[in-house]
Amino acid sequence: MLNNAVKPVIGITAWSGTGKTTLLQSLIPLFRQHGVRVAVIKHSHHKFDVDKPGKDSYNIRKAGAAQTIVASGKRMALMIDYEEELQEPSLNDVLAWLRQDQIDLILVEGFKHDPSFEKIELWREAVGKSLSHPDDSSIIAVASDSAAVETENLPLLDLNSAPQICDFIMQRLNLHSARCRGADTCCHFDPREKS
Repeated sequence: MLNNAVKPVIGITAWSGTGKTTLLQSLIPLFRQHGVRVAVIKHSHHKFDVDKPGKDSYNIRKAGAAQTIVASGKRMALMIDYEEELQEPSLNDVLAWLRQDQIDLILVEGFKHDPSFEKIELWREAVGKSLSHPDDSSIIAVASDSAAVETENLPLLDLNSAPQICDFIMQRLNLHSARCRGADTCCHFDPREKS
Protein backbone atom coordinates (compact mmCIF):
# COMPACT_ATOMS: atom_id res chain seq x y z
CA MET A 1 0.00 0.00 0.00
CA LEU A 2 1.26 3.47 -0.88
CA ASN A 3 0.63 5.30 2.40
CA ASN A 4 2.66 8.29 1.21
CA ALA A 5 0.64 8.81 -2.00
CA VAL A 6 -1.71 11.76 -1.63
CA LYS A 7 -2.17 12.15 -5.40
CA PRO A 8 -3.05 9.50 -8.02
CA VAL A 9 -0.17 7.22 -9.04
CA ILE A 10 0.12 5.23 -12.27
CA GLY A 11 3.11 3.34 -13.56
CA ILE A 12 4.57 2.72 -16.98
CA THR A 13 6.22 -0.70 -17.04
CA ALA A 14 8.07 -2.58 -19.78
CA TRP A 15 11.25 -4.34 -20.70
CA SER A 16 14.27 -2.16 -21.46
CA GLY A 17 14.19 -0.73 -24.97
CA THR A 18 10.40 -0.68 -25.25
CA GLY A 19 10.07 3.11 -25.00
CA LYS A 20 9.01 3.96 -21.44
CA THR A 21 10.91 7.25 -21.26
CA THR A 22 9.93 8.19 -24.82
CA LEU A 23 6.26 7.69 -23.93
CA LEU A 24 6.60 9.73 -20.73
CA GLN A 25 8.20 12.56 -22.73
CA SER A 26 5.14 12.53 -25.01
CA LEU A 27 2.58 12.23 -22.20
CA ILE A 28 3.83 15.06 -19.98
CA PRO A 29 3.06 17.91 -22.44
CA LEU A 30 -0.39 16.41 -23.07
CA PHE A 31 -1.19 16.39 -19.36
CA ARG A 32 0.10 19.96 -19.10
CA GLN A 33 -2.27 20.99 -21.92
CA HIS A 34 -5.10 19.63 -19.75
CA GLY A 35 -3.84 21.63 -16.76
CA VAL A 36 -2.63 18.48 -14.97
CA ARG A 37 0.62 19.03 -13.05
CA VAL A 38 2.81 15.92 -13.27
CA ALA A 39 5.58 14.49 -11.13
CA VAL A 40 7.70 11.64 -12.48
CA ILE A 41 9.53 9.10 -10.37
CA LYS A 42 12.12 7.11 -12.30
CA HIS A 43 13.73 4.10 -10.66
CA SER A 44 17.26 3.13 -11.65
CA HIS A 45 19.13 -0.06 -10.87
CA HIS A 46 22.34 1.67 -11.90
CA LYS A 47 24.55 4.21 -10.19
CA PHE A 48 23.81 7.67 -11.55
CA ASP A 49 24.77 11.28 -10.99
CA VAL A 50 22.65 14.32 -11.79
CA ASP A 51 25.50 16.72 -11.09
CA LYS A 52 28.26 17.83 -13.47
CA PRO A 53 31.99 17.50 -12.77
CA GLY A 54 33.59 20.90 -12.22
CA LYS A 55 30.45 22.59 -10.88
CA ASP A 56 30.56 23.97 -7.32
CA SER A 57 27.84 21.60 -6.10
CA TYR A 58 29.74 18.63 -7.54
CA ASN A 59 32.97 19.74 -5.85
CA ILE A 60 31.17 20.22 -2.51
CA ARG A 61 29.75 16.70 -2.73
CA LYS A 62 33.13 15.24 -3.66
CA ALA A 63 34.62 17.04 -0.65
CA GLY A 64 32.36 14.89 1.54
CA ALA A 65 29.00 16.62 2.03
CA ALA A 66 26.40 13.97 2.89
CA GLN A 67 23.56 16.13 1.55
CA THR A 68 23.68 19.03 -0.88
CA ILE A 69 20.80 21.27 -1.95
CA VAL A 70 21.08 23.52 -4.97
CA ALA A 71 18.23 26.05 -4.94
CA SER A 72 17.08 28.97 -7.06
CA GLY A 73 13.78 30.69 -7.77
CA LYS A 74 13.22 28.28 -10.66
CA ARG A 75 14.21 24.84 -9.29
CA MET A 76 15.67 22.94 -6.40
CA ALA A 77 17.64 19.70 -6.28
CA LEU A 78 18.47 17.62 -3.24
CA MET A 79 21.37 15.21 -3.63
CA ILE A 80 21.99 12.66 -0.90
CA ASP A 81 25.22 10.68 -0.98
CA TYR A 82 25.44 7.59 1.18
CA GLU A 83 28.78 6.34 2.45
CA GLU A 84 27.82 2.79 1.59
CA GLU A 85 25.26 1.38 -0.79
CA LEU A 86 21.92 0.93 0.95
CA GLN A 87 18.91 -1.19 0.18
CA GLU A 88 16.91 0.19 -2.74
CA PRO A 89 14.21 2.59 -1.52
CA SER A 90 10.60 1.54 -1.97
CA LEU A 91 8.23 3.62 -4.06
CA ASN A 92 6.39 4.51 -0.86
CA ASP A 93 9.66 5.86 0.61
CA VAL A 94 10.34 7.94 -2.51
CA LEU A 95 6.80 9.36 -2.53
CA ALA A 96 7.45 10.96 0.86
CA TRP A 97 10.00 13.29 -0.79
CA LEU A 98 7.52 14.77 -3.29
CA ARG A 99 5.79 18.11 -2.77
CA GLN A 100 2.39 16.60 -3.55
CA ASP A 101 0.57 19.88 -2.85
CA GLN A 102 2.09 21.16 -6.11
CA ILE A 103 1.07 18.28 -8.40
CA ASP A 104 -2.03 16.43 -9.62
CA LEU A 105 -0.58 13.16 -10.92
CA ILE A 106 2.44 10.94 -10.24
CA LEU A 107 3.81 8.90 -13.14
CA VAL A 108 6.23 6.12 -12.22
CA GLU A 109 8.81 4.52 -14.49
CA GLY A 110 10.20 1.44 -12.85
CA PHE A 111 9.37 -0.27 -9.55
CA LYS A 112 8.10 -3.00 -11.90
CA HIS A 113 7.68 -5.65 -9.21
CA ASP A 114 5.86 -3.42 -6.70
CA PRO A 115 2.21 -4.56 -6.72
CA SER A 116 0.94 -1.57 -4.73
CA PHE A 117 0.08 0.68 -7.69
CA GLU A 118 -1.59 0.32 -11.08
CA LYS A 119 0.51 0.12 -14.23
CA ILE A 120 0.20 0.25 -17.99
CA GLU A 121 2.44 -2.36 -19.60
CA LEU A 122 4.18 -1.39 -22.84
CA TRP A 123 4.88 -4.22 -25.26
CA ARG A 124 6.70 -4.30 -28.58
CA GLU A 125 6.99 -7.52 -30.52
CA ALA A 126 10.43 -6.41 -31.80
CA VAL A 127 11.83 -6.40 -28.24
CA GLY A 128 11.24 -10.16 -28.12
CA LYS A 129 10.11 -10.43 -24.49
CA SER A 130 6.90 -11.84 -23.06
CA LEU A 131 4.14 -9.82 -21.43
CA SER A 132 4.13 -9.53 -17.64
CA HIS A 133 0.35 -9.55 -17.86
CA PRO A 134 -1.58 -11.71 -16.90
CA ASP A 135 0.84 -12.76 -14.14
CA ASP A 136 0.93 -9.21 -12.73
CA SER A 137 -2.47 -8.17 -11.38
CA SER A 138 -1.37 -4.53 -11.01
CA ILE A 139 -1.39 -4.13 -14.82
CA ILE A 140 -4.60 -2.38 -15.89
CA ALA A 141 -3.94 -1.97 -19.64
CA VAL A 142 -1.47 -2.95 -22.34
CA ALA A 143 -0.09 -0.42 -24.83
CA SER A 144 1.40 -2.06 -27.90
CA ASP A 145 2.43 -1.34 -31.47
CA SER A 146 0.75 -4.63 -32.45
CA ALA A 147 -3.02 -5.11 -32.59
CA ALA A 148 -2.43 -8.89 -32.46
CA VAL A 149 -1.20 -8.95 -28.84
CA GLU A 150 -3.50 -10.91 -26.50
CA THR A 151 -4.58 -8.79 -23.53
CA GLU A 152 -7.46 -10.99 -22.35
CA ASN A 153 -9.92 -8.61 -20.69
CA LEU A 154 -7.59 -5.59 -20.43
CA PRO A 155 -7.85 -2.55 -22.69
CA LEU A 156 -5.39 -2.57 -25.59
CA LEU A 157 -3.97 0.90 -26.23
CA ASP A 158 -1.94 2.09 -29.20
CA LEU A 159 1.63 2.53 -27.98
CA ASN A 160 2.18 5.09 -30.75
CA SER A 161 -0.79 7.23 -29.63
CA ALA A 162 0.22 9.25 -26.57
CA PRO A 163 -3.13 11.15 -26.72
CA GLN A 164 -5.05 7.86 -26.40
CA ILE A 165 -2.91 6.77 -23.44
CA CYS A 166 -3.29 10.22 -21.83
CA ASP A 167 -7.08 10.00 -22.23
CA PHE A 168 -7.13 6.51 -20.73
CA ILE A 169 -5.14 7.65 -17.68
CA MET A 170 -7.31 10.74 -17.18
CA GLN A 171 -10.47 8.64 -17.30
CA ARG A 172 -9.07 5.84 -15.14
CA LEU A 173 -7.92 8.26 -12.43
CA ASN A 174 -10.91 10.58 -12.79
CA LEU A 175 -8.71 13.57 -13.58
CA HIS A 176 -10.60 16.55 -14.94
CA SER A 177 -9.13 18.86 -17.51
CA ALA A 178 -8.89 22.55 -16.65
CA ARG A 179 -9.10 23.15 -20.41
CA CYS A 180 -12.62 21.71 -20.66
CA ARG A 181 -14.37 24.49 -18.71
CA GLY A 182 -16.16 22.30 -16.20
CA ALA A 183 -16.99 19.38 -18.50
CA ASP A 184 -16.61 15.95 -16.96
CA THR A 185 -13.90 14.97 -19.43
CA CYS A 186 -12.21 16.01 -22.66
CA CYS A 187 -11.49 12.40 -23.46
CA HIS A 188 -13.02 10.67 -26.43
CA PHE A 189 -11.49 7.24 -25.87
CA ASP A 190 -13.69 4.54 -24.33
CA PRO A 191 -11.37 2.22 -22.34
CA ARG A 192 -13.92 -0.61 -22.57
CA GLU A 193 -13.30 -0.86 -26.31
CA LYS A 194 -10.26 -2.64 -27.68
CA SER A 195 -8.49 -0.86 -30.52
